[in-house]
Amino acid sequence: MTFQIQTGGGIRLYQQIYQHIKGEIKDGKLLSGERLPSTRFLAEYLQVARSTVDYAYGQLLSEGYIESRPCKGYFVCPLEDLLQLDSDMKKRGSCCGEEVQTGQAYAIDFSPYDIDMTGFPFGVWKRITKNILTYANSDLFAKGEAQGDYQLRQTICRYLHSSRGVDCVPEQIIVGAGNDYLLLLLEKILGPHMRIAMENPTYKRSYRILRSFAYDIITVEMDECGMRADKLEQWDVQAAYVMPSHQFPTGTVMPIGRRMELLKWAGSGSDRYLIEDDYDSEFRFRGKPIPALLASDAHGRVIYIGTFSKAIAPAIRVSFMVLPDKLLRKYRADCAFYSCTVSRIDQSILNAFIGEGYFERHLNKMRKIYRAKHELLLECLGDMRETFQIAGENAGLHLLLTAKDPIGERELVQRAAQCGVRVYGLSESMVEEAPDSRTVLLGFGGLGEQKIREGVTLLRQAWQ
Repeated sequence: MTFQIQTGGGIRLYQQIYQHIKGEIKDGKLLSGERLPSTRFLAEYLQVARSTVDYAYGQLLSEGYIESRPCKGYFVCPLEDLLQLDSDMKKRGSCCGEEVQTGQAYAIDFSPYDIDMTGFPFGVWKRITKNILTYANSDLFAKGEAQGDYQLRQTICRYLHSSRGVDCVPEQIIVGAGNDYLLLLLEKILGPHMRIAMENPTYKRSYRILRSFAYDIITVEMDECGMRADKLEQWDVQAAYVMPSHQFPTGTVMPIGRRMELLKWAGSGSDRYLIEDDYDSEFRFRGKPIPALLASDAHGRVIYIGTFSKAIAPAIRVSFMVLPDKLLRKYRADCAFYSCTVSRIDQSILNAFIGEGYFERHLNKMRKIYRAKHELLLECLGDMRETFQIAGENAGLHLLLTAKDPIGERELVQRAAQCGVRVYGLSESMVEEAPDSRTVLLGFGGLGEQKIREGVTLLRQAWQ
């Protein structure tokens, strides 16, 4: 592998290594099954720290470009049959959750939906709001564009390009008050009588909304890579709803191979689409965020839905949808009369918050806060690994615990409740419930460090 490290160019060393190897794989210069140099050898060859190479390999491993074989090293994953889609793309040039309310009071609630508001920059938000209201003119109080203010859509485009690897234009973006509204609008665009595939388990709120449209919902089984694309061919479905960057609730990160399989499925039909829900991709604790599925879309088959509710605050209620060209034309012909559901004042505040760099600083701060909580929870759960398998690490705001002993999810939830702790069964996210589920979710986003320690201590007593 011939490669020269460039210093002083503003690109971190591990990113240079990651980008070079990724490019070699995508260009077919590194073939399926080919062994990569060991981290020690490559570090010595490039004259960098071994941890730098480890970091680059870790990112490639997360995205599914390479695989690790015990005692053998790192090898290129089988992608050759799928990389033609990526070649076509180059030619083209281009959540908050819901909780079931109960009457029981809990001392500690490991909710996977809560976020930490103690780090929110209230002072900055107030100052931006004051400035906008002070210097606002009459235009700010006019009706505004149906798709959302153009300046905000421009800002979202820049944000998607820098953080998610997505190239789009403001004309493709529709701003709305939450994902609920965007899904309602999408139903008007796609039309009635659709058959949609969803993972099982999945984000139950989206399932209920899609089902309320009288859509025929088909559940497609998952494996360790996410939704199985080969199973989609067994059903006459027009769309598949997926969360490739961090599936809820399993935490699965869909590797590049599976993403390409889904894009290949979507491209093989005249009106097939992938609905990408990118609800919390910002909170990844190792490596950089995984690129969006939309970033690999060569043929206009991905409908991208993002939200600021998880990254900023639930009350912000600003989400956005990126439509492919064909559906954008349909929106303009049939749905452009729907008014934007977000106040222009709120749009202006959010635009300033992102555009002036406060959003990026807030994300960096929250990543540190959540990383500390994530590591603390793992540390507290350390002595429980003998009886529980822990999954969902290094991303998101919750972990999954699966009992190794034959104890059911319901009993785990009930025992925890008797000790004043609320945990969430995996079956709550199941469209078709698995009778033998032994998995519970532990969210840590909304808990302080002391509460996390106390909660795990109580769970240890409840489940011993």
